[in-house]
Amino acid sequence: MKRATIYDVAREAGVSHQTVSLILKGREGFKPETRDRVMAALKLLDYRPNHAAWSLATNRSMRIGALVGALLEVGPLRTVQGAADRAREAGYLLDVVSVDPDDAAAVDAALDELRRQNLAGLLVLAPVDRLSHRLEGLSLGSPLIVEAVDDVLNPVGLGLLIDHLVALGHRRFAHLAGPSDWAASGDRECAYREALARHGLDSVTTVVGDWSARSGHAAASALDLESADAPTALVVANDQMALGALLALSERGIDVPGRVSVTGFDDTPESPFYTPPLTTVRADYAAHGRGLVERLLRQIDPARVGDEQVAEPPTLQVRASTGAPRN
Repeated sequence: MKRATIYDVAREAGVSHQTVSLILKGREGFKPETRDRVMAALKLLDYRPNHAAWSLATNRSMRIGALVGALLEVGPLRTVQGAADRAREAGYLLDVVSVDPDDAAAVDAALDELRRQNLAGLLVLAPVDRLSHRLEGLSLGSPLIVEAVDDVLNPVGLGLLIDHLVALGHRRFAHLAGPSDWAASGDRECAYREALARHGLDSVTTVVGDWSARSGHAAASALDLESADAPTALVVANDQMALGALLALSERGIDVPGRVSVTGFDDTPESPFYTPPLTTVRADYAAHGRGLVERLLRQIDPARVGDEQVAEPPTLQVRASTGAPRN
């Protein structure tokens, strides 16, 4: 089947090919009915931009680079997916380069490769502090956004968790944090303490993991739950560590939630099927990624007036891992 061209779209919509081109670029100033006809024609004809031809004709790159540390973690992975979707909708390709933030040589090699590419812009997801520091002052000759953490998601999400646990009657809390060099980990621990302070409470203890279920298991295995002031609620910084913590508590014969309530963060697809099902926070990482790309597109083309990418606020997913403390 012949691939639809911009001229086919223009003919179907009853407009000029210049109008189709400008709408594809995100330009405003067109009547709503004109834009609707063009969008309907694009969908009907399954129009897909020819990026190579567009670049040659306009002398503009239609590729955006994305340098990502720790791509396999839930937050970065979902953020990149949202970014790729938004880039594609705007007619761009998102080239993703995943690096180990602990490997300085790999980071330098990735940056050198990106410098050689003809990129319209570069998005860097730098969840680890040392990667952010390595990129300070970086200049690639094209628009650049370096993002470490969503400033809204963590405070709202941890606030929901703490409010829920306090309402159940909990007054003694422990926190299982992520690795200390991750921006999200520090942000979540700070949000955890601020949420407790709103209720006039302090944390009994904080232990550090590495986002993995193994580290959650180790932390919960060593947690003091026998003393008179032992925590009755364990607030875990992500669902994977919570999975390991639940197994460790089960192995110790500690009832969840009868003796200790456990919460996670991220709402992974598996969390409703933990034993017991995990109370956690659902976060709209994809919308955050879409918003980052939209910001970058506006740097690439200052005349662009694209749609605002509004993330859904974090929501609390209450399941069987939390309940009123026994005492």
